Amino acid sequence: MSASNATPDSSENYYMPAEWAPQEAVWLSWPANRDSAPETHEVLQAKFGEIAAAITKFEPVRINAAGDWHKRIWAAIEAQKGDMSKVELYEHPTNDVWCRDHGPIFVKHKEMGKLALTDWQFNAWGGKFPPWNLDNEVPERVARALDVPRFSSPMILEGGSIEVNGDGVLLTTEAVLLNKNRNRDWSRKEIEAEIKRHLGISSIFWLREGIEGDDTDGHIDDITRFIREDVVLTMVEKRQSDANYRILEENREKLADLRTTKGGKVEVLTLEMPEPLVPKAGWRLDRLPGSYANFLIVNGGVLVPVFDQGKRDDHALGFIRECFPGREVIGIESSDIVFEGGALHCISQQQPR
Repeated sequence: MSASNATPDSSENYYMPAEWAPQEAVWLSWPANRDSAPETHEVLQAKFGEIAAAITKFEPVRINAAGDWHKRIWAAIEAQKGDMSKVELYEHPTNDVWCRDHGPIFVKHKEMGKLALTDWQFNAWGGKFPPWNLDNEVPERVARALDVPRFSSPMILEGGSIEVNGDGVLLTTEAVLLNKNRNRDWSRKEIEAEIKRHLGISSIFWLREGIEGDDTDGHIDDITRFIREDVVLTMVEKRQSDANYRILEENREKLADLRTTKGGKVEVLTLEMPEPLVPKAGWRLDRLPGSYANFLIVNGGVLVPVFDQGKRDDHALGFIRECFPGREVIGIESSDIVFEGGALHCISQQQPR
């Protein structure tokens, strides 16, 4: 634990709330580094402005970026008619935009409700996209800015690789957490123990792998999400010829064994994947990891990635509205972000209230 945020508390007194729990803010890391996305850099400025503005309809947005970017960021959000009273800029430089993975994972005290954060190691999904030194410093910078306790772990863990129900159950994939490009010398038992200790988890449920084209090796937030403590939404592919068919069908079948901490059966809802997103020839991926599961839950709303696919997008939005009654569901065209490897959930990290 960091000396600058010393506290007698142990991380074992804290837990990770579900995403639908009340939030203080959502964090983003702005696309300030042209080298990380040279082909889409300018397009992403407007897209992040749109996303940040959408978040301000519901709660504050807190943005990591080098100080010399702050005026441009402010203008981009203002151009999208964001509520500028809910925009907070922090001088936290980053290498890339994937705040879900390099940012802090927030936790709350089980009895007192006070906020803390967990600081895991980050190596850009197994060393795929150097450098990542600035990204790995973000959790400590956020802890200092908020003046909250920081619990540090030597284990590599990305926020997009885990999904929790807020009541002790965590979903993840073997393809990521057991991949030797993360924690080469850690056993499955050791990985489970470290997650349970820091995030207040009592039960970890493992799926095998994620979707095609995912640079992360298979993050859970592209395939299966909790929408209540005892309900998950999981993606399916109906065309047997599609590369994702077998993967997603296996996941759906395995989820029949998922239980709450009280032993109750978890209901499994299914949503069909978008049509395959294929990049132009010569791109590093043959297929982009487009998925409607990469939505972001905010106070009173859900932001959902859509992909200019007409009726299929409309069906996904309608389905997710049924999953979240009482919340406003907003579709955000996300093809430009997915071109770089992720979507709305990947670029964001919620801070619990």
